[in-house]
Amino acid sequence: MPRIMRKKIGVALDMQGCPNRCRHCWLGSGSNRKLSDDDLRWVAAQFRHYLETADTTVESLSVSSWFREPDFSDEYRHLYELEEDLSDEKPERFEVLSVWRLARDKEYASWVKSVDPDTCQISFFGMEETNDWFHRRKGAFRDALTATERLLDVGMKPRWQIFLTKKLLPEIDELLLLIDRLRLRERVQELGSEFQLFMHTPGPDYEARKIEHLRPTLDEVASLPEAILEPSRKHFGKKILWQPESELYRSILKNEEVPAKGEKVLPEVLWFFVTNNWDVFSNVGTLEGWWRLGNLKADSVEIIMRRFEQDGILGLEVLLHQPPNKLAKEYGDPHGMKIYSTQGDLLSLYHAEHCERTWRGR
Repeated sequence: MPRIMRKKIGVALDMQGCPNRCRHCWLGSGSNRKLSDDDLRWVAAQFRHYLETADTTVESLSVSSWFREPDFSDEYRHLYELEEDLSDEKPERFEVLSVWRLARDKEYASWVKSVDPDTCQISFFGMEETNDWFHRRKGAFRDALTATERLLDVGMKPRWQIFLTKKLLPEIDELLLLIDRLRLRERVQELGSEFQLFMHTPGPDYEARKIEHLRPTLDEVASLPEAILEPSRKHFGKKILWQPESELYRSILKNEEVPAKGEKVLPEVLWFFVTNNWDVFSNVGTLEGWWRLGNLKADSVEIIMRRFEQDGILGLEVLLHQPPNKLAKEYGDPHGMKIYSTQGDLLSLYHAEHCERTWRGR
């Protein structure tokens, strides 16, 4: 990874945790130990000191009190104000809000609308029993429906994201009928917009690698209804929504080159995640051990950044220096018929399998 050439970075502290333990989550299922305002101030100060003393192009810092569930704390308004005080710009708000809080706090939707997003994405894995199983929390499905209503009540638009697994297949028609019964298309149209609905397979990262046995094959999705395929194509802007491993495998075999520049693998906005035991990760990878950059109680931000820029962790070493075709030959199935939404998804699975095997062998 070359020197970080960014004008802005973010640091997020897991202050409150998350009500869910989703089986597809790329951030894993850490503890919900609570941290204080002073903890967030201290983390921000460490990054401020780095920006003020290091030779860096970074000019702006965003500070967040969460990176798993937004606004899980009852003090979400206060924490937003604290983020605003510690950040150089308005706190980052995204279209992924707390469904848990939307279902429990009648004022939350109005407050969220006042600070920025007018759309909220809500995830579904199937009907009630299936959905709750994936969230590992009873009541998650009903919360999603209540959240949808609360958003519409204040003039916000719900966007439904559906995860395609073997468990969804016998329930997709019923889920689509639910959309009709709730009149979501008509009600969002009344807000001057179009109801957004799309489906994709889970990315095989961290927790989701444990549900690879639920990934459907090409034959199993052959009869999916156009009522979900058409809006999914529109959302992603592509005609082919997924391919079997065998096809993607052949394509990866032709790729001998690793990213010429680490900048190619960086997200548009680079964030550093600090867990509630002070371990530091980035949003380039997951929160698994091979992506750990250090610990703020033991390492300075300068050391952590140097480790990041010099590929000083196993995750970055493999990502940036291991030829994709070599990973495919070692971990791929040339006859595999399980479907993946992108070549990158499949390659990330090979990458993780290699890192996990190497990590365990150390």
